[in-house]
Amino acid sequence: MTTTLPYNPKAARFLDTAFDEELSLRRTQGRQVRALADFAARGGSRRSVTEEVALRFSVTRNHAFLLVETSCALVARLPNTLAALERGDIDLYKASKVMQLTREVSDEVAAQVDAWLAKRLADRDPVSIRRSVRYAVQKFDPGGYQERATKKRALRHISLEHNDETMSTISAYLPTEVASSVYASMSRAARARRNKDKSRTLDQHRADIFGERLLAEDGHGKPRAHIHVYVDFLTLVGARNDPATLAGYGPIPDWLVREIASDPDSTWSRLITDSATGQLVEAGAGKHRSPASLARLIKARDRECTQPGCHQPAEFSEIDHIISWARDGKTNQYNCHSHCKTHNLLREEPGWSAVPTGDGGMIITTPSGHTYETAPEPLHEPRTGPEDDEPQEV
Repeated sequence: MTTTLPYNPKAARFLDTAFDEELSLRRTQGRQVRALADFAARGGSRRSVTEEVALRFSVTRNHAFLLVETSCALVARLPNTLAALERGDIDLYKASKVMQLTREVSDEVAAQVDAWLAKRLADRDPVSIRRSVRYAVQKFDPGGYQERATKKRALRHISLEHNDETMSTISAYLPTEVASSVYASMSRAARARRNKDKSRTLDQHRADIFGERLLAEDGHGKPRAHIHVYVDFLTLVGARNDPATLAGYGPIPDWLVREIASDPDSTWSRLITDSATGQLVEAGAGKHRSPASLARLIKARDRECTQPGCHQPAEFSEIDHIISWARDGKTNQYNCHSHCKTHNLLREEPGWSAVPTGDGGMIITTPSGHTYETAPEPLHEPRTGPEDDEPQEV
């Protein structure tokens, strides 16, 4: 038995209005694409342009890179796809699918694919468009497709993306037959467990097996995690319930950090903060500050690459001067900070500069003259009076 709702003209008008706004947004994206392509042509190297867009738009470097690459490709190589965007037939996300699958083909092949797609873009979802592009690329460039497939298989890797509520996504970029075999193996093991343990779903069993297999370093031993967590002592002992910080992820709840800390294999390092600011002033014991202890302090204070929008954990980053050694920059906690390799190289681009503001903070100036200020987050909220150190009810 089915129930049919009566026609509601008012609801239909809302939907039509929303779609009209969608068309307007798509056409605006077309104008934005042309402006970004013009900026890329005049703004310096592609690395410098990408970083400027990331800062100006407050997005990640990867997001900015995709935006710039899509804009340049649409203007220079994919005129029919750009026209579809400017008409409102597709949005920028769909246009980016055409760019991504034609970025490595020749201009001639890109033109053939773009022309073939001209009447195959409107009123289609992103997955359908992607399939059409893949078909066209293989149709017009079969030899090149096989060569690129061989190269792609050499680029296999894993990646980590942090989500909300203490969850993250780890993914593997693998040859199709390998990925399919891995998934099938985990699924078989999960079904076997599910037959004995109904308290968890098949997906939960599959995920648990995935984690166990990866963390067991000898293939069958007890999983061990290697992570950096920064927590206020009062939170650690349960007198406060402030969030802690997991490097590369961000805030995690007090109950989770205490669970991690209770593991008998956990190791500890003492961090001393300024109670008035929450900023780190010392890492480790001893009064003499050697280069090694200075590095520990800086990495603990910054926790991530200090470039706005970059969240590479500090333990995987490099420590360098804000004002360079060649310009008489001091080697101390005020003029040294954590930078991932990509953003360390950015300093060599013409027009980029930075000055320290204290405690690892800095003001960045880009080639276009825009400025951005960044500073490490305090490890805890400022405490201005003795009452702040009193245990709180939790």
